[in-house]
Amino acid sequence: MGKVVYIDTDECIGCESCCEIAPEVFQFDQGSGKAQVYNPDGAPEDKIQEAIDTCPVQCIHWED
Repeated sequence: MGKVVYIDTDECIGCESCCEIAPEVFQFDQGSGKAQVYNPDGAPEDKIQEAIDTCPVQCIHWED
């Protein structure tokens, strides 16, 4: 099994940059005001990595 992406929601500031880059993986939760992973296999790893690299608070991580 490959890497799985997750968001540290304690660190997320709700900027939605990950949702814009990979909407097939991340979505914004209106209730919490934070992003969440709803489909970890929805995009290639390089596209998810782009979302990770773009996050201003670096709260998106890979879990093996």
